[in-house]
Amino acid sequence: MAWEGIIRHYRDYLPIITNKTPIVTLLEGNTPLIRATNLGKELGIDLFVKFEGLNPTGSFKDRGMTVAISKALEKGVKATICASTGNTSASAAAYSARAGIKSIVLIPKGYVALGKLAQAMIYGSIVLEVEGNFDDALNVVREASEELGIEIVNSINPYRLEGQKTASFEICDALGKAPDIQVMPVGNAGNITAYWMGYKQYKEAGKINSLPKIFGIQAKGAAPLVYNRVFEKPETIATAIRIGNPARWQEAIKAKDESGGKIIDVTDEEIIEGYKKIASKDGIFVEPASAASIAGLIKLVNLGDIPKGSLVVAIATGNGLKDPNTAISNLPPTFTVKPSIEEVKKFIQ
Repeated sequence: MAWEGIIRHYRDYLPIITNKTPIVTLLEGNTPLIRATNLGKELGIDLFVKFEGLNPTGSFKDRGMTVAISKALEKGVKATICASTGNTSASAAAYSARAGIKSIVLIPKGYVALGKLAQAMIYGSIVLEVEGNFDDALNVVREASEELGIEIVNSINPYRLEGQKTASFEICDALGKAPDIQVMPVGNAGNITAYWMGYKQYKEAGKINSLPKIFGIQAKGAAPLVYNRVFEKPETIATAIRIGNPARWQEAIKAKDESGGKIIDVTDEEIIEGYKKIASKDGIFVEPASAASIAGLIKLVNLGDIPKGSLVVAIATGNGLKDPNTAISNLPPTFTVKPSIEEVKKFIQ
């Protein structure tokens, strides 16, 4: 059968979906689990990358949005609202458009990659740039939802997590078991919460026999879970995880503790190194926040927290094409040559 989206495929694990739920889908999910042979060999582990950047709007947010927007439509909601560092706005705008309802997105002015901003705009969303950070925008969104009765589709919406947990199902279905270790970026902390929820549900259902250790990775300039304090002015090149006060703080800590994992931070320099490495070694182009997974993975292997030979899945939450400016500004320049084989040979010999 042709793929019909995560709601239809995993309906038995989504008890909030009823016969009255209108399914709003762009055929999200079914993303590839790619064996990163070259980087895995270098690190001495069996490494896979769950490439969520191949969802319809280019990020994992689509998994949660198909459920959140479907449930919103079931309730008769006429508009959605969200705060976003980029990916949520793109996804909310697309799925709201699909559902035929209005979308309002609030983004921190000057801190959203152009690819993501372009998506929100082309999908027809009302885009408001907030003079502040993500946390400031989310505070306004909460107030707007209460006063105006608009549906919030950030990860504080429980339906978002229901959809996002399906990525863990897909990983287990592809491997035939759970990985030993999962490494993933952490921003607002909804995704780490969702994955852990999914793994536990699959184990309870008898689909897997063990649970992975979950390692969360934050950027050093936006690492509230690492240092156990709110970052009033978070800063990092990885704008998708530039969040100083995660909405799912306690749930993320619980996932880390229950799984026996850790949450660590990496520098922007380490993120860029991981960004380049996964692309140049295994041909996987991810956005900077996703590269935090790779940077953290390398750090954890070097620290001995990930044993050699481990089966590891790194979550790549978004596509590199979301933020091409970061790639261009951190790579060597191209060269201009005359249309001559002699000119070309100078660079390949």
